[in-house]
Amino acid sequence: MGDYFCLSDCDVIGFDLDHTLCRYHLKETSRLIYESFARYLVEHKGYDKDLLELTPATWDFCFKGLVVDLEDGNIVKLAEDGTVLRATRGTKDLSTEELLRHYGPTREWKHYHSLNTSFTRSAKYYFYDNYFDLPGALLCGRVFDMLHKQGKEVNSDFWKDMIAAIDHNYNTSAFKEDAGTYFPCVKRDPGRYLQPCSDSVKNWLRTMKNAGKVMLLITSSHSDYCRLISEHVLGKDFEELFDVIITNALKPGFFSLVPHQRPFRNLVNDVEESEGLPSLDKPGWYSQGNWPHLHELLKTMTGKQSPRWFTSATACAQTCFRPAALGSGRL
Repeated sequence: MGDYFCLSDCDVIGFDLDHTLCRYHLKETSRLIYESFARYLVEHKGYDKDLLELTPATWDFCFKGLVVDLEDGNIVKLAEDGTVLRATRGTKDLSTEELLRHYGPTREWKHYHSLNTSFTRSAKYYFYDNYFDLPGALLCGRVFDMLHKQGKEVNSDFWKDMIAAIDHNYNTSAFKEDAGTYFPCVKRDPGRYLQPCSDSVKNWLRTMKNAGKVMLLITSSHSDYCRLISEHVLGKDFEELFDVIITNALKPGFFSLVPHQRPFRNLVNDVEESEGLPSLDKPGWYSQGNWPHLHELLKTMTGKQSPRWFTSATACAQTCFRPAALGSGRL
């Protein structure tokens, strides 16, 4: 990418939703996400109820880019070249001597190459790169503290419980069923967690569409939650601002190549149709999907074999780096 670019030169302009167009009140939302996961562990898996107690200083542990090493139980912060800048055992910082003893004189993290090149989920580590699950890093650290205090080893059973907590609160039926803690709270009081867009932002989006840009909204959130927050932050007419809306995209998997692609699916009353679409032939609102099929639609809509596109998102490893490697895109 050059030193600058002109947005008006782009044919396609795409946006993520959560923490991009939809800004959250981070303090309230982070507390809710942490409580959603912790309450599940306490009430369904028998973890210590002390996990539910937090102090303001506890949140200093959280910042984007933390990696939970599921093999050794450490939580690490990496430099751009994979060097371990800092690491914690639970929430307790490792000393310089401990870092050298654990990671060697170069302080190189052994899974960095995989993290830096694959952009896929791993059974060996978890990369916290967005605000939506970042409170989970704090919960991991506190669970590690609890296990160490009890003289227990960190093992895969703990991570299975964490995945169960995430699924309990975020699975695609949780919103409709009022399951878990997260969705019921946001539905009951969206203004406590969501910040409406200014009129200038909404007018800017409308101006770009009126200028002939293909406007894209792509989110990993399911359609019902997308509708709730989009109506709150953009207005009841938010669908008019976009040519293509894609929900349940599950980035970065959306950008996977054959044979791992998921087909696009039509939605009926926020329920995905069972049969996938062989291709996309028109604009609209779709669920799941993959980049190659979307790219073909964008070529048709723009009349160009290599349309220039721009995407704005909060989790670059999921939404920016992978698609930038696949075509003429801008981050």
